[in-house]
Amino acid sequence: FVQIPAEESEDDLPSTEERADARLSGQDAAEGNAEGAVTEETEGDAQRDGDEAEQPDQTPTLSNKSRKKKKKRKTKKPSAGETLEDNDLENIDNLLEKIEDTNGLSQETQSGIIADSRPLLYVEHRNLNPENELKRYFGARAVLGDQRPRQRQRQNVRGTWLTAPDNSWPRYTSTGIAMQLLETRRGVQYFTFEHHRKYQQVQLLFLKNIESMDPNSVVPLLQALEPYHVDSLLLLSDAYRMQEDQEMARELVEQALYSLECSFHPLFSLTSGTCRLDYRRPENRSFFLALFKHMMLLEKRGCPRTALEFCKLILSLDPENDPLCVLLMIDFLALRAREYTFLTRMFQEWESHRNLSQLPNFAFSVPLAYFFLSQQEERSELELSQAREKAAQLIQLALIMFPSVLMPLLDHCSVQPDAVVSSHSFFGLNAQISQPPALNQLTSLYVVRTHSLWKDPAVMAWLETNVNEVLHMVDAQDPLVEDAEHKRKIRYQSAPRNIYRHIILSEVKEAMAALPPEVTSQPVMGFDPLPPLDSIISYTRPERTNHPSNESTLSLFFRSLLPNFNLQGDVRHDDEEAGAGQDLNQGVNRLMAAMRDMLANIQFQEPPRDDNPEGDGEWD
Repeated sequence: FVQIPAEESEDDLPSTEERADARLSGQDAAEGNAEGAVTEETEGDAQRDGDEAEQPDQTPTLSNKSRKKKKKRKTKKPSAGETLEDNDLENIDNLLEKIEDTNGLSQETQSGIIADSRPLLYVEHRNLNPENELKRYFGARAVLGDQRPRQRQRQNVRGTWLTAPDNSWPRYTSTGIAMQLLETRRGVQYFTFEHHRKYQQVQLLFLKNIESMDPNSVVPLLQALEPYHVDSLLLLSDAYRMQEDQEMARELVEQALYSLECSFHPLFSLTSGTCRLDYRRPENRSFFLALFKHMMLLEKRGCPRTALEFCKLILSLDPENDPLCVLLMIDFLALRAREYTFLTRMFQEWESHRNLSQLPNFAFSVPLAYFFLSQQEERSELELSQAREKAAQLIQLALIMFPSVLMPLLDHCSVQPDAVVSSHSFFGLNAQISQPPALNQLTSLYVVRTHSLWKDPAVMAWLETNVNEVLHMVDAQDPLVEDAEHKRKIRYQSAPRNIYRHIILSEVKEAMAALPPEVTSQPVMGFDPLPPLDSIISYTRPERTNHPSNESTLSLFFRSLLPNFNLQGDVRHDDEEAGAGQDLNQGVNRLMAAMRDMLANIQFQEPPRDDNPEGDGEWD
């Protein structure tokens, strides 16, 4: 009986959450806080006196006590955690912005441009989620629909930043992939992925299955052995993408990224920009390729801002070597996402040591970004005039350095050039024929990828003005024109291997047609296109013994046309010879049927005749 009144007095006192809410909501003058405290004490004393007067005895029952607690729960304000659970999907962006403001990461100027205090390749977690970008375009209700907030109890191990794991995915277990910290130099941390013994066996089995060139051969591998085998998921994703099943292709790439992110080292950070991975190690290439494929799918999905964030992430993993050459695409994503300040800042900071102006994409995209900045009315008149001058200066230099870009760009934009421009030799057909093959690859890649950004009538009018200025400089024999021609002849003789790798992954037909024979003649695998020549191999596949072949030359010729041809194949036992011969015959029959269809569809055109078609002359 002594403890019951004391317990009741503790219940009458405001709880810790109520006191915290009172402190948060009452940040006024000190006198107002004092008056509020006195009022609360007076009301509390009056409430206790009234309760004691209403009680007939000092032995209250348990039901009265529980009823009083229920009343207090009803009047108590919701806590911060409950509010966040109710409005999780709507307020997550605001919460992250508040956190970044408190850490001093997001400092905005009066013009709304983020200050340059953050690193250039700084990655924001919220920009890695495509749903946030879609909600900005279409609204949260249109994107989420009737979806409910995710359940807390789900079968996946952990939440991730790169992807949003779905409950329909296979249950994640230890896949045999781990990440190790190799060393730390000058504030930069060098990591690497490692394959354990179990994953190595699955990887070797995967390499054996892909020799058949059939993507279905890796399906049993995913179903039976390892549902999160990264290379198998990437290979199947390419197969679904070729069948125009973009949704399934995107889901498989996300599963690969989820598997790799679950094996991150605790010190590995996506946002710091100081974590490195060496592309020469085969274990690290899967992460690079998964990020690149995810970036391409995001761009096609209509999320250029999210794709730009992934592009910055890929570049931050190895900015010096850039193994996938994302510098050829980051300008396009920045323009599509309207991140003009980021593109101009990157050009200013990297031009001195990376010579970005020698790439056609930067030479044309940076002045286009300055032009778009000059069209923003919220800027001051001084900033607008500076942006216009910078845009005119850079676009003229780009036209002088890369004259072969203009005519294909106008052709893709369905714009008929002026007669003065089309008849001039500087921008004519000779400019495209005389350029080196490596430069032809870069210009074709840029024109096909970014021509839609130049279709704006205002952009075309600005381009026409500067083209006429360049023609005046050419006619006046400006020294810049001769210097640019000399640079084109010396440079761009052969492209580095990472540019070839980027063209293959981008699948731009015009650029792939200009690839040299030494690249097109060798087999290219989607899970590891053009591996580096100085690869660092940690474990190797057992070598297969070579056996002499007793097949005839004609048989070898027909087998070489089949996709599963392998001159140094496995030894077949006598009981397998019949089955192998039957498979060969079936393959040859399919090949011959395809050749018959091709020959049947060929239409021969009669040569033109110079004589009178109505005449009835005879052959001698």
